[in-house]
Amino acid sequence: MTVLCLVEHDTDGVVDASLRAFTFARSLASEAGSGVEAVMFGEPAAVVGEQLASFGAGRASAIEVPVYAPVAWARALTQLAVARKAIAILAAGTDYGNEVMAHAGALTGLPMAASCFAASMADSPGVWRVTRHRWGGSLIEEAELTGAPALMTVSTDAVPPVPVAGDPGILAVESFTADLQDDDLAVSATESRAESGGVALANANVVVSGGRGVGGPEGFDVLEELAGLLGGAVGVSRVVTSLGWRPHSMQVGQTGTKMAPSLY
Repeated sequence: MTVLCLVEHDTDGVVDASLRAFTFARSLASEAGSGVEAVMFGEPAAVVGEQLASFGAGRASAIEVPVYAPVAWARALTQLAVARKAIAILAAGTDYGNEVMAHAGALTGLPMAASCFAASMADSPGVWRVTRHRWGGSLIEEAELTGAPALMTVSTDAVPPVPVAGDPGILAVESFTADLQDDDLAVSATESRAESGGVALANANVVVSGGRGVGGPEGFDVLEELAGLLGGAVGVSRVVTSLGWRPHSMQVGQTGTKMAPSLY
């Protein structure tokens, strides 16, 4: 038995939201008396294994899918869950995490609980008591999640990233080959280097945000300059993405990226 946690990473290592999700997954595994395994897609940087080891990963697997294809990621993740006899699959409540886990629910026919910040095993087998954010964090819901494996995403700002004590060393990352169908790769998404560079919005300590009032796409130039000087990221309102001035990945708020900057 194990708890799987989908881990997002970039050239600098594991993203903050995934370290928080992994801390959450570790607590679930501890309660269930099982191990916790990190799951990644693509080729992780060398620092990833060291980071995951410091957060208590007993095992790590990398799945090679050439692009971000949510159905392919979900199918590979569920196949690994069967191979590992996983009792739960978790991911950070990011755009990637929520989309992949929703597809995992569709493929398996299991319910998925999003934006969880607490969970514990119930008395009945295969039942978890979960507490999660609803309506952009304005409501807190307590519910029971039934299904094996349990599918959850973790609220990106409610669980602190806590490494384990001691010197765990460096964790080796194993390869896992998924049995994918052509249709699994029919829908994929890519990012240009310009769009994906800089500070990630979800992890930014400083966010400079703009809406319709900037007047047009060129109005964000000064905001981007200010964000660069402050070492922050630029956020936008929903109307900005609806007008096509900036991509949805830059949107903040209830229907965009959840964040908790020190300065907004």
